[in-house]
Amino acid sequence: MFPPLREILVTGAAALLFAAMFLVGDRLNPLRALVRDRRGAISFGAGMSAAYVFVHVMPELHSARGAFAASASIPLRYEGMAIYFLALVGFLVFYGLDHLLARLRETGDPGGDRTALRLHVGGFAAYVGLMAYLLVDSLERTTGSTALYTLAISTHFLSLDHHLREEHGAAYDRAGRFLLAGMSVSGWLVGVLLPLPRGVLALLVAFISGAIIMNNSIMELPSGKDGRFLPFMAGGLLYGLLLLPLG
Repeated sequence: MFPPLREILVTGAAALLFAAMFLVGDRLNPLRALVRDRRGAISFGAGMSAAYVFVHVMPELHSARGAFAASASIPLRYEGMAIYFLALVGFLVFYGLDHLLARLRETGDPGGDRTALRLHVGGFAAYVGLMAYLLVDSLERTTGSTALYTLAISTHFLSLDHHLREEHGAAYDRAGRFLLAGMSVSGWLVGVLLPLPRGVLALLVAFISGAIIMNNSIMELPSGKDGRFLPFMAGGLLYGLLLLPLG
């Protein structure tokens, strides 16, 4: 069953915004009024996406656990604790990807750089597609929840675009950003055409939650990166306080 036309239009516009983060992200500072420095704005946005996961998505995982347990045709051991385990899997998958890329570059082989680019962009293409899918088919379907999700993930994608451009330079600009922009729209389209059962959707939300936490850590927290501490903290605290009364 297709979503209502209004929902298709609203989420379609959000998917185009996701795509824009990759197509023009190198020239974009959507938070100019708050943070003049573009790198500071990226850190501010990364803090917002972290706040979204900790304040909004993690409580939602409790509901997802209930939905997953209720959707099962047989009684589940541990009453759906697999939801939290899958969040851990999402965290570890992207930690493993980052570790593999570092090992490939240590070889000093030019072929290793090409393989690293393909793995890095390919892994994030799947990641972007899944998050675009959740625009349409999610556990909580309200205009407010869609707006919160769009704002948090758009700023997260801006950080991701900056990270990939720093890692791969012109090679990412030539093809990688177009692939990620395309996945933003493709994931949304799959969500419109192929809704998932609620139990499977709960597992997907859990996996993505863990992945967002890991990717924010990779892009912002290590001391070797050029993240900005104060904007990251400000983005997390301010957006977290905004989310608190909204549930």
